[in-house]
Amino acid sequence: MTPSATDRLLAHIADSSNRNWSPEAVLACKVFALDTLGVALSGSRVPAVRLLRELTDTWGRGQEARVIGTGECLTRQAAAFLNSYQIHNQEWDSVHEPAVVHPMAVVFATLLAWADAERGVSGQRFLSACCIAVDVACSIGAAARNKLRFFRPAMCGALGATAGLAQLAGLSHAATRSALGLCYSQLSGTMQAHVEGSAMLPMQISFNTRAALDALALAQRGIVGPLNFLEGPFGYFSLIDPDWDTSAFESLGQTAEITRLSHKPFPSGRATHGGVDGALTLRRQLRFAVEDIVELRVYAPPLVRQLVDRLATSDMTPSYARLCLPYVVATALITGDVGVEDFAPLQLMNESRLRLANRIKVLPDSNPAPNALTPQRVAVTLRDGRESSVDLAAVLGAPGKPLSQAQHLAKFRRAAQSGLRPLPLSKVDALIAAVDRLDELADVRELFNHLEF
Repeated sequence: MTPSATDRLLAHIADSSNRNWSPEAVLACKVFALDTLGVALSGSRVPAVRLLRELTDTWGRGQEARVIGTGECLTRQAAAFLNSYQIHNQEWDSVHEPAVVHPMAVVFATLLAWADAERGVSGQRFLSACCIAVDVACSIGAAARNKLRFFRPAMCGALGATAGLAQLAGLSHAATRSALGLCYSQLSGTMQAHVEGSAMLPMQISFNTRAALDALALAQRGIVGPLNFLEGPFGYFSLIDPDWDTSAFESLGQTAEITRLSHKPFPSGRATHGGVDGALTLRRQLRFAVEDIVELRVYAPPLVRQLVDRLATSDMTPSYARLCLPYVVATALITGDVGVEDFAPLQLMNESRLRLANRIKVLPDSNPAPNALTPQRVAVTLRDGRESSVDLAAVLGAPGKPLSQAQHLAKFRRAAQSGLRPLPLSKVDALIAAVDRLDELADVRELFNHLEF
């Protein structure tokens, strides 16, 4: 009998408990751990962090795990909730493009909070748990063939985080399966928040960190969750992503999915990055001024249009603007870059940006795939009659067009310095060094030595 997707997934989790991850996977884990810490530090600047911190007090108080950027010690659920929100609230965290999943937002925040609370988790164990968690999250996400309806980054991230927690906690095969079912029973997240550019969108990531932590705690106490959580009549693939392909599970273990993550150079939706990459490339080639642009067109697959084809208006919220390709591309053309400061209220009302955004269009290409972000084509028409275009098989930051080490570190430094309380330069350098030897740390909690002010 052919193993089910659930059986393949559970076998992969079990096989990974003593696995020696490839040098490429170890390096990728370090790269994206540092990247995630950087965007979490930057995310502390978002005003809603303070409101959510007040909310966590209503859940009960404790001193188990710390918040990135303040060092405040809370319950593990509260710390994971806040850290994951800070990671995703500016759309600056890494993404697995084939799965359309931001795995590190849920995975890293959840595993770090648990390890901080439990103490004694070595960097090597933490690294291995991150790798298996990303494998699980991205394999489930990559199996989907239907258009996004539910918020896959949060849901798949939580299932992956639960697998990583199960490995760290030493759960049995049966308890791991139960934990995944218990997590599935709590999953939440809708694409309606994305459509509206609601501030709820990154909070959906946060809610699912609690689902993973609670699933582990329930499984440890012998509570049995739904066992056929993927393929049952009311399982994940029946209700959430019903058009799916089993082949995504046949290659489990061949390549660590963490090596397939994409950096996000800019703090905006990944689907805006192709427009930015192409527009800046054309400007370098043609050396035109923004006043010379008659129209700039981004030809893209359906997912790009679903996610970021929206009007730029003077009353946009920051969360809406980060998902507005015309605004993000206009910003890049005017300033030469896109930074967190470009989503401040005064910038969102900037008339020159809004006028240019009105000349930027997102148009369909011939690619029917509902989950593809590439290829894309960016074309420009100039007032002097010139027309030119650039084809993007991969977008800056993707495995096919990766950031250099210097670009990766520059992004981290920029992010770490843009939080509510900028991380001192001495701490920035020390944190880079600590993450570089993540697999040698006796206790992953040592990272917080360089995260506290």
